[in-house]
Amino acid sequence: MSANQHLDLLVTGAARFTSDLPWPEGCLHAHPAVSPHAHARFTAVDAAAALATPGVVAVLTAADVPGENQIGSVQPDEPLLAEGEVHCVGEPYALVIADSPDSAWRGAHAVTADFQPLPAILDPRDAFAAGSLISPPRTWASGDVDGAWAACATVVSGTAEIGSQEHVAMETQCALAVPTDSGGVAVHSGTQSPSVVQRAIARVTALPMHAVEVDVVRLGGGFGGKEDQATLWACLAALAALRFGRPVRTCPDRREDFRITGKRHPYQADFTLGLDADGRFVAYEAMLFQDAGASTDLSLAILERSLFHATNAYAVPNVRVTAASCRTNLPSNTAFRGFGGPQAIFVFECAIRAAARELGVPPEDLQRRNLLAEGDVFHHGMRAEHVRARASWDGLEGVRPVAEARAAAAAWNAGNPRVRRGVAVQPVCFGIAFTATLLNQAEALVHVYLDGTVVVTTGAVEMGQGVQGKIRRVVARTFGIPEAAVHLASANTLRVANVSATAASTGSDLNGAAAREAALSVLAELRPVAAARLGCAPDDVEFADGVARVRPGAAAGGTGPVAWGDVVADAYLRRVRLSALAHYATPGLHFDRDTNTGHPFHYHVYGTALVEASVDVLLGTAHVDRVTAMHDAGALLDELTDRGQVEGGIVQGLGWVTSEEILHSPDGRLLTDTLSTFKIPDIQSSPELDVHFLGEENPLGLMGSKAVGEPPLIYGLGGFFAIQDAMAGWRPEAAGEFRAPLTPERVFGLLHGLGAAPEP
Repeated sequence: MSANQHLDLLVTGAARFTSDLPWPEGCLHAHPAVSPHAHARFTAVDAAAALATPGVVAVLTAADVPGENQIGSVQPDEPLLAEGEVHCVGEPYALVIADSPDSAWRGAHAVTADFQPLPAILDPRDAFAAGSLISPPRTWASGDVDGAWAACATVVSGTAEIGSQEHVAMETQCALAVPTDSGGVAVHSGTQSPSVVQRAIARVTALPMHAVEVDVVRLGGGFGGKEDQATLWACLAALAALRFGRPVRTCPDRREDFRITGKRHPYQADFTLGLDADGRFVAYEAMLFQDAGASTDLSLAILERSLFHATNAYAVPNVRVTAASCRTNLPSNTAFRGFGGPQAIFVFECAIRAAARELGVPPEDLQRRNLLAEGDVFHHGMRAEHVRARASWDGLEGVRPVAEARAAAAAWNAGNPRVRRGVAVQPVCFGIAFTATLLNQAEALVHVYLDGTVVVTTGAVEMGQGVQGKIRRVVARTFGIPEAAVHLASANTLRVANVSATAASTGSDLNGAAAREAALSVLAELRPVAAARLGCAPDDVEFADGVARVRPGAAAGGTGPVAWGDVVADAYLRRVRLSALAHYATPGLHFDRDTNTGHPFHYHVYGTALVEASVDVLLGTAHVDRVTAMHDAGALLDELTDRGQVEGGIVQGLGWVTSEEILHSPDGRLLTDTLSTFKIPDIQSSPELDVHFLGEENPLGLMGSKAVGEPPLIYGLGGFFAIQDAMAGWRPEAAGEFRAPLTPERVFGLLHGLGAAPEP
């Protein structure tokens, strides 16, 4: 078996995803009937036309849910199937079961209800004004903001707005549920959260959790979109499978996936930033309006991370940030790579640009002057330790000096009136841990077989980020055996229980640490066995290169190295344990939500990127030409994987702030519901990427490494500011609006004094 078997399967197209699983004999297919209204009441569902559709077996409604008709994982405000009222276009209110996907789709579109439309709210500021909130606003403060303004030499204020973003995972939402002979259900779910799906299925079906098995082999992409919202599809499939005693599959097509599922939370904000005469930040105040959509989903946790990262990589002694999760009549927005951090960071970076324009200095002068230093205290009370903010900036300067890039852009602009160039620097400071402390735990089950091969089961879900490869490498290094001897099994709730979602950039840290603990537990049993063969003390045994040997410098009185497989065989003969289940909980985490202070993160990831862009001022087209990044990834566990994560995150972030515009009609219908109307980056629009790593060991990380999933996306924000800088070189007023994404329509309007592109 290849050590890179997972990659081999993907490259050759042989890897099976949930949507690729063969349909079991007698498999039925389910598709939800969804609301055509943003807000409406109804009293009756008319399924007659659907039941007359060829192939349709049945139509289920909320009355057919045997347990609790509720799948909200944080607050009970998300019914599986709507009862009496719908709160967004796309909310399911009935489920059509048929003998083919096509029949299920046709039947779902034939279901109707006696809808009576109600007023709808589609803007978060309107929701805030109307008191339509998921929960009361939260304010985090440090220092004396009100008293600090008088000490400021410069104070700037403004507004910022950053839009939503569709996940566009290669595999749409999907689930296959198979009833078991014991009355339970086994579900193959395309989820990042196997245990969340397990609990929700148990809740709606009234089954005990042990009767619900959730298995996840791999996902065709997730990006957060399958952390909470895969639950709906798994529950629908399980409900129907138990009702009819047959396998049931749910798998919407791309357009249905776009329309029904939530996206990244768009934010609107007001900000005020004060600086002293030397350009140092003195005070910062912001009000963040988060568009949560119709239900809570993960909005409150996302809002909290926005509060945590409100000042990014900068030291600000006086901070007051208020954030409100606003309930609107749009599909519930959900987790997306960065989890609310990038939205808040964008607002602060806008404030820096406003200050730089007021002072007539390059933004990077203010950025560098105010970078976090060792011992600085965040506004949530955590002291910054092992700070790499300035090291990453200096490292970037060593490969791509910022002043030289700015001078080159200025020289170009002096001789090229049509195509203007701009630059921007984007620092990153991102905390690693779930902000809900209880989620920072994981379990791993390790089996060593008689032939010396190993199987590891964790709660980590592989979705293209390489978590399985990293865990494989950790276990192989711990045992001192080839990676090819280690196999990662699927995440399965009957093998490893109560797992946290693979999210928050913690997949490798948590599950890899648990797997290492389990491997060390087995090694503790094997040491005496190997010591007996080697004629040394157990503590003097070293496992490496596929053998057990006496560590250098220790006394030995027996034979030479013993093959790993022989040690395992000896252990079995002696009835020594060859399996272990280990639990890992991230140490030192705590946070008091009454005072909004504590130590919420295990460590922080730092980095700095220089983004260079060009704008055709005649056409309004913009292009990010080059991104040079110096990223803090600790001791790399897998450089190729980490490089891919940084590059992919950059491109995804750039797409969010340049081309990926989510638009709704005035009645709440999604207009950008296909890949012809929602423009994601392609090869032609991607920049030249030059990624470097600091390469310094992280004393708090797994084998010295650092998480790499989410932080690099923040570099992409620099694309907005680089394009804005290029526009300012031709028309300074064009850089006065902080509204992302900077689509060609918006760029053209700003360049030619037309304002933003008109709303549909």
